[in-house]
Amino acid sequence: MDSIDILLKYFPDLTDEQIDRFSSLKSLYEYWNDKINVISRKDMDNFYLHHVLHSLAIAKVAGFNCSLKVMDAGTGGGFPGIPLAILFPGTEFYLVDSIGKKIKVVNKVVNNLQLKNVCAEQIRMEQVKGTFDFIVSRAVTDLEKFVKWTIDKISGVSKCDIENGILYLKGGEISDEIKRTKRIKKVNVKLHGINKFFSEPYFENKYVVHVFK
Repeated sequence: MDSIDILLKYFPDLTDEQIDRFSSLKSLYEYWNDKINVISRKDMDNFYLHHVLHSLAIAKVAGFNCSLKVMDAGTGGGFPGIPLAILFPGTEFYLVDSIGKKIKVVNKVVNNLQLKNVCAEQIRMEQVKGTFDFIVSRAVTDLEKFVKWTIDKISGVSKCDIENGILYLKGGEISDEIKRTKRIKKVNVKLHGINKFFSEPYFENKYVVHVFK
């Protein structure tokens, strides 16, 4: 059964407010997905496993703190940004996507949940100005291409328990993408298998890729 129980299995210290927000997510996305399709309808049956818990794998690699700025580049319907914003209410999240109808859904969900730490905008990630401590994303394109678009937007001063950089959710056979990404000048790549954090078979061959200078 798809419920927030799977979140509590791995994040037992959620506050009542976080539990309420996570509990509201599925019905909100069901409502908006009927109007603007941002999640595969057949995938809604596994909403918490495939979308929410998958997004929160990033939290097992980096514990964001209150002074961080994080961009979700190519956020789509708000993943991984919205689940991470619920988990880290003191961190500032900037969610961007080039498709306006997707950002419309993101803003509706953000407003309904009263997430004060989220700003969402329709803009191409290459056009974003300024720097961020971390850039997160969920397999929007080839890893090498994504890194070339975004690596220069990473702040040089690390304030977290790992180096500032990109945290990219990616699955399948990615050895070629990793090899090509490592050829980018002054870039380091570290691979974290999500099955080290979560035991469900869905997470086999799925990774959080940490790219940093």
